[in-house]
Amino acid sequence: MEWIIGMQRAIDYIESHITDTIDYEIVAAQSFSSSYHFQRVFSILCGFTVGEYIRNRRLSLAGVELATTNTKVIEVALKYGYESPDSFAKAFQKFHGILPSQAHNNGSNLKSFSRLALNISLEGGSIMNYRIAEKEELTIVGHKKKCLGSPTNTEITYKETKDHWLSTRSYQQHMKKLRTGAPIWYDIYSDFTDGGFTHMIGIESDCIPDHNDLEIIKIPKHEYAIFETKRCESPDDEWAPLMKKIISEWMYNTNYVLSIIPK
Repeated sequence: MEWIIGMQRAIDYIESHITDTIDYEIVAAQSFSSSYHFQRVFSILCGFTVGEYIRNRRLSLAGVELATTNTKVIEVALKYGYESPDSFAKAFQKFHGILPSQAHNNGSNLKSFSRLALNISLEGGSIMNYRIAEKEELTIVGHKKKCLGSPTNTEITYKETKDHWLSTRSYQQHMKKLRTGAPIWYDIYSDFTDGGFTHMIGIESDCIPDHNDLEIIKIPKHEYAIFETKRCESPDDEWAPLMKKIISEWMYNTNYVLSIIPK
C-alpha cells in the first residue's frame, strides 16, 4: 500500500509542477525512493517513461490552451518548456497531427493524454511460482552498449539488443575463453532513461578482462526472489510482462522491495 501512495504522491507532484522544470530526484522523493528506482518501476507499470508522461501531458494541455484561448503559440511553447517555436511545432505536430497554429481553428482535431490516477482494483488471483534463495556474489564480464530509443518500446528494445549481439561476435568468442562459471550468456539491462538504456552481454568469470572494451560488474551476495519464465532460448516476450506482474501483484502482497546494485 505504501508504494501505491508514494506513486500517487509523485504523480500529483508532477501535475502540480507541469509547467516548471521538473527534477526527477524531487519527484522520486515523493514516492520514498531513489530516482532510478522510481523511473524503473514507473516505466514497468505504466508502459512509458516518466519523461514521456510529462511530455505527453504538456502537449495535451498545450492543445487545450491553444484551442480554447487566444494565447500566442510562442507563449504556450515557452510555458510548456520549449525553447523555440520550431521545436514546439515539431513536437506538437507529432503528437496532435496538426501544427500549433491550426489548433486555434474551431473544429480542429486534437489528442488528449489524461493524467494518471492509481486505483486499487481486484486483480491477481493467479499463481506465481518463485523461490527465495541466498545467492553468492556473481562476477560478470561483458560488453556494454548504450542503446537509443524508448526503453518501454519492446520493438526498439528487441532490435537494439539483437544488433548488439550480431555486432559483437568477436567479443563473444573472446569472452568464451574467460568463462569460469556455467555455460550461460547473460543479458543485463540498466541505466534506463528517457533516451534509452544500457545493454550488456556477459558471462560469469573470475578473470580480469584483457580487453579495454570489456567491463566487469558484480552482483552482490544477497537474498533474492527468483522467478522463472518458461525454458526458451531468449524470453523476449515474457520478461517484461513478468516484471510488471511481480511489481503490481507479488510485491504488493509482500514486504520485499527492489534493490539497486551499486556500480
